[in-house]
Amino acid sequence: MRNLITATDLPPIAAPEIEYALLGPLFIIAGVAVVGVLVEAFCPRPARFMTQVVLAVVGIVAALADTVWVYTDLDTVESGLVARGKVAAEGALSIDGPGVFAWGILLLFALLSMLLFAERRLEGGLSAFTGRAADAPGSASEAEAVKLRVEHTEVFPLAMFALVGMMLFATANDLLTMFVALEVLSLPLYLLCGLARRRRLLSQEAALKYFLLGAFSSVFFLYGIALAYGYSGSFELSAIDTAVSSRAGSENMLLAAIALIAVGLLFKIGAAPFHTWTPDVYQGAPTPVTAFMAAGTKAAAFLALLRVFFVAFGGSQWDWRPTIVAIAIITMFLGAVVSISQTDVKRMLAYSSIAHAGFLLVGFVGAYAGVASADRITSVSSVLFYLAVYGVSSIGAFAVVTLVRDSGGETTHLSRWAGLGRTSPWLAGAFALFMLSFAGIPLTGGFIGKWGVFSAAYAGGFWWLVVIGVLVSALAAYFYVRVIVLMFFTDPVGDGPTVAVPSALTSAVIVVAAVATVGLGIIPGPVLDLAQHAGAFVR
Repeated sequence: MRNLITATDLPPIAAPEIEYALLGPLFIIAGVAVVGVLVEAFCPRPARFMTQVVLAVVGIVAALADTVWVYTDLDTVESGLVARGKVAAEGALSIDGPGVFAWGILLLFALLSMLLFAERRLEGGLSAFTGRAADAPGSASEAEAVKLRVEHTEVFPLAMFALVGMMLFATANDLLTMFVALEVLSLPLYLLCGLARRRRLLSQEAALKYFLLGAFSSVFFLYGIALAYGYSGSFELSAIDTAVSSRAGSENMLLAAIALIAVGLLFKIGAAPFHTWTPDVYQGAPTPVTAFMAAGTKAAAFLALLRVFFVAFGGSQWDWRPTIVAIAIITMFLGAVVSISQTDVKRMLAYSSIAHAGFLLVGFVGAYAGVASADRITSVSSVLFYLAVYGVSSIGAFAVVTLVRDSGGETTHLSRWAGLGRTSPWLAGAFALFMLSFAGIPLTGGFIGKWGVFSAAYAGGFWWLVVIGVLVSALAAYFYVRVIVLMFFTDPVGDGPTVAVPSALTSAVIVVAAVATVGLGIIPGPVLDLAQHAGAFVR
């Protein structure tokens, strides 16, 4: 008679250890996203919009407060100079200084963006999002939706799901979790890009291009993950680092894995030659979505790039660093040069974003230290500060774009902005401030940000790359100053656009962004210290 195996003979199954307190901000935002879906199902239509706005804003504020608590609870080394952190969720996530810093700025970007999402005064009491996305542009059913004042309030839970993906992407400690986070981040953004109320065809084209190219880049990323697993036998970044340091496998397989993973990550940050989606998507997407993407996606993707290359492939840095240097140079030049020929404000800001990706890569290849110090800026800390500055300035700039309008909606052709400084000096002044920050002019946060990444590159021995970066910065300053000259020193056109009077929401976004841009330029110390304190990954 056969021996039967009973339940008592089986080894006990250990429950996974989940650090709920450390993962609180993630759970809060994920919960807000799920509740937002339930609101769409059960809340009466007239009350949905305000319910979604309040839910999103309160959830983000709560998550931001919890993020501050998580950061103060991180373990420290070297007399408290460097935040270290812990590996959480059975090794899937690293709750460390750079990751929690990224959570903070991502939540701040999301809060400002949600205020832009909630703006209803600019479209006659409706938001910037279409009421029926499935209706053909210009059709009778679309006109009926406008008449009935229908709008897609699903944009708020979609944005919250994208935010969850960004936060996971920035703290993923293994490649499989990173891929899942990438998809959670991307899929809601594909939908959001196609929901513009005005210029529907352009918006739908942007969504389709973003989806197709994003799916294509994800294939490269996933194939790279498979090769990295084949090389090291693990998805965990620290295990891959051990295999890389010991040269345990095929060198060709390792280089192929690095290249393919880099393609997927460089696509998300908009670096050349993987930048082609950026101008079309920035131009066609609803401007609040463009602001959210420009700040949030770039920050999350750069944190993932830093984590993969400094934690997993750090032992192979001389295999990948020359290639990243070349990509940084090409990206800076391409973004700066092509921006000069742009006649659309949103496309100009898209190429500006590409140029800034190049500047961030300059810091990325610079002086990396496994343990940061109080008197030395590293690649990680310089990139963290730059991302904070760039994000608030970008959201402020796109907030201004939403207010310059004519009968067809937003007026983004540069020729129509002539004389804006005379008709609306405060608004033009705010936009000029953001342009000066992008150019890296002193007394703005952009100047300190560029000083940081150039300092990191110089400390790493890349002085010649710093020279190139300074020259490209001077070239890029031309098209920023050109816009300022157009607004303040050119006569207004006869049938020029009007500046819409926003609600307190958009006004608050512009004021906060302007104050932060100036504050980070004049008093950068607190945020710089925070970035340096957060500037080391846990392994």
